[in-house]
Amino acid sequence: MKTQCEMCANYEYDEEYDYYTCQMNLDEDELYRFVTNTWDNCPYYRNGDEYAVVRHQM
Repeated sequence: MKTQCEMCANYEYDEEYDYYTCQMNLDEDELYRFVTNTWDNCPYYRNGDEYAVVRHQM
């Protein structure tokens, strides 16, 4: 099962560091929750599924 971050549009692959990162400017507390994977409800979450709108229209 994918985590919420893995389906987020702000979660992008960084070729320089060779891993995925969150593209939002997180404060210290948010960064800690991101790194330790203890997000309950991320305030920056955006669905990265480009086909969600199309499925909704069907």
